[in-house]
Amino acid sequence: MRPLQDTTRSRVSALRSIPREAAATTLPAFHPMPSHLLESARHTILLVDPVDVNRSLLKGILKAGSYRLLEARNPVEAMVVLEREAVDLIIAEVMMPEISGMEFCRRVKRNRRTQLVPVLLVTNLNGVENEVAGLESGADEFLTKPLHPLIVRTRVRAMLRNKMAFDSLEEAETILFALAQTIEQRDKETSHHCQRLAALSVALGIAIGLPEEDLVALHRGGYLHDIGKIAVPDEILFKQGRLTDDEWVIMRGHTLAGEAICRPMKSLSQVLPIIRNHHEKWDGTGYPDALAGEDIPLLARVLQLADIYDALTSTRSYKEAFQPARAIEILEREAAEGWRDPELVSVFCEIVRQPGFLTRGTELFAAQTDEAEVDEGLKGMRESLSRMSRELLR
Repeated sequence: MRPLQDTTRSRVSALRSIPREAAATTLPAFHPMPSHLLESARHTILLVDPVDVNRSLLKGILKAGSYRLLEARNPVEAMVVLEREAVDLIIAEVMMPEISGMEFCRRVKRNRRTQLVPVLLVTNLNGVENEVAGLESGADEFLTKPLHPLIVRTRVRAMLRNKMAFDSLEEAETILFALAQTIEQRDKETSHHCQRLAALSVALGIAIGLPEEDLVALHRGGYLHDIGKIAVPDEILFKQGRLTDDEWVIMRGHTLAGEAICRPMKSLSQVLPIIRNHHEKWDGTGYPDALAGEDIPLLARVLQLADIYDALTSTRSYKEAFQPARAIEILEREAAEGWRDPELVSVFCEIVRQPGFLTRGTELFAAQTDEAEVDEGLKGMRESLSRMSRELLR
């Protein structure tokens, strides 16, 4: 039997030799569920119209599709339905009292919980300007009355196919996030590290004025940055003493392994530099690419500081938790020694000195930093996998 060091070293060495562009090919291809199985699922459609006969007409047009149809007479009722039901498509009338269909659409698209639900607006109003206004409100499709049943059914099927594609990507992402948290839970000492790191990173990102898409990447990076540690044996990951040179090679390989795991997900493209480069050093002595200064991706530098600060202020088997002032002192010393971005360290230390500084990060992504919501997300992932298995075995 080959020693543990030899087998894992060869695996990590092979991973290191793979070009970034080819990393995706090291993992099995993801094959989506066959379309005929997906289309057999019963979709839920919400009809929003103040006129009873209009809703009845739409129900008649859609009855052949075996859809589950929900109804609301106005946007207020519709939002209540959306709070308690998982909806796959919304068909809404533009002309409604108090809150128009376009304003309702804007509210749906602003809500992170419903922003990916497709919206089909229907209206009696003719004119290109009305269609443009409807699409600018966030609507995915726009139809003018009188409605042609064949066109309505065709548009609905197309929109639901797109929704299923988004759902498949979302399920794959959920699996990755659940995997990342499972890895974290292997080590009791790092409990809730991902949540704290996500909040810390976002707080610093807000302080330096990063755009929303970068804040989202930082939040995701907080959870996924160490996902590659799934490739590190427990004997190394939880070793109490100092690691040998060979063990350090294996440990450092987790950045490349993590990048390879997440690379197939195009939606995680902005997170990949965080995963790969969050252990680089400002003076070029870090890993895996020995990048220096501003060649290190900014988001990786942001998350790195949050990661170090959380490690310093948390209890570990080899040390007690440091007080925030002591952690700040260590960060400032490492910046002076050339290990960390000095300007970023200055900003970070300034914001952590402020009381309640984490509030800005946690409020922005409250759902993901709440333990109950995380547990619910894991439950949802398991249910989703079970449902997919049932469909494939049918």
